[in-house]
Amino acid sequence: MTSIMWFRRDLRLRDNPALFAAGEQVLPVFVFDPVLWDAASDTRRAYLVASLTSLNDSLGGKLVLRTGDPTEVIPSLVKEVSADSVHIAADFGPYGMARDANVEKALDVPLVRTGSPYAVAPGRVVKGDETPYRVFTPFYKAWAAHGWRAPATGPLPTFVTAPSEPMPIVTSPVPLPPAGEAAAWDRWNDFSSAALADYDENRNRPDLDGTSVLSHHLKYGEIHPRSLLAELKPENIVYAKEICWREFYADILFHNPTSSSHSLDARYDSIMPWASGAEADNLFDSWCHGRTGYPIVDAGMRQLTTTGWMHNRVRMIVASFLVKDLHIPWQRGAKFFMQHLRDGDIASNAHGWQWTAGCGTDASPFYRVFNPITQGIKFDPNGTYVRTYVPELAELSGASIHEPWLSPLGLPQSYPERIVDHKQEREVALADFASIKGRT
Repeated sequence: MTSIMWFRRDLRLRDNPALFAAGEQVLPVFVFDPVLWDAASDTRRAYLVASLTSLNDSLGGKLVLRTGDPTEVIPSLVKEVSADSVHIAADFGPYGMARDANVEKALDVPLVRTGSPYAVAPGRVVKGDETPYRVFTPFYKAWAAHGWRAPATGPLPTFVTAPSEPMPIVTSPVPLPPAGEAAAWDRWNDFSSAALADYDENRNRPDLDGTSVLSHHLKYGEIHPRSLLAELKPENIVYAKEICWREFYADILFHNPTSSSHSLDARYDSIMPWASGAEADNLFDSWCHGRTGYPIVDAGMRQLTTTGWMHNRVRMIVASFLVKDLHIPWQRGAKFFMQHLRDGDIASNAHGWQWTAGCGTDASPFYRVFNPITQGIKFDPNGTYVRTYVPELAELSGASIHEPWLSPLGLPQSYPERIVDHKQEREVALADFASIKGRT
């Protein structure tokens, strides 16, 4: 009998329990769902196509591509090849869960869920009273105590094929790194051998190659977090916690489906005096284009728009600046990120923004306002990162690049004045946040 393996966010052969559960003869399928495809940027579309091309090569060219509503495409394929079952890795996102439920109703054969994109599936880790966690540290302790399975192993099935649509042609607006399972493992091996030992110390330094840069590989399931956890040693606990952050945010979204676009603390959406109108639009435009006059912020935004990726420490700095210096709702920044990021994970993006904005899961968000000057001096001490993406300031030496307005030569004519005064706007933000404390 033939079964269908419906690939989604698991574009790999290694450590793929759904694939191993699919049986001895398998039709590998990917569906271009217009709901997801049309909402994606060309950056993410191009990366997905590159990843699917790599997967197809691994499958000997037998990956079947179809376009359309999965509730129609998958049942049609079942009849076309007389499949006896459809196999998937469980999806825990709001849209994915609803889609899979609808596909299951439309099928005359079982839809078998095996595994997920996470080491510990959302909903598994709960408090003693069966309620979900809202703070990371207790979640991490429970997550680590829960544990996870070893990487899945097994013989690969015999792959069969059927008529397929051609692979879409998409041009990325930015250069993209190599995609696919082999590229993911190459990157992991390079990172683990060269930088993992110093990860605790260097992970916040955007001027160094100190992070794994695996977020896009994890997004598309080219490598599984369980596989990475199996590679770690006890001294790599900080990196394990970073994997857990991704799972924590997925768990938060699972329990709070509207939190992809609404604040967990609803007071911030309805009461905060957010900036609006033409002035806010102009400030937002300056932020988007890396023209705020604050070098670390501008470097981060330019890295995003020219590479499709941004260092995590800098993501927090630019997010804090948008929300707490410019007083613009986090949702505008999160949407801009999703338009440009090649990793583009809804849960991690939305809740990373909310953590920084102070309306999400942070246990003490109220008074945290990132100072873009001191953050730059601390984490880019020689100005290397800024100099890479803000060449107008390349002539400034060392940490002085983070305060170019103090240069004896003055600001370069091509670099803007600061669009706001951080010290003043910080006080405005703290007053705004204080005004909603205690309100329900």
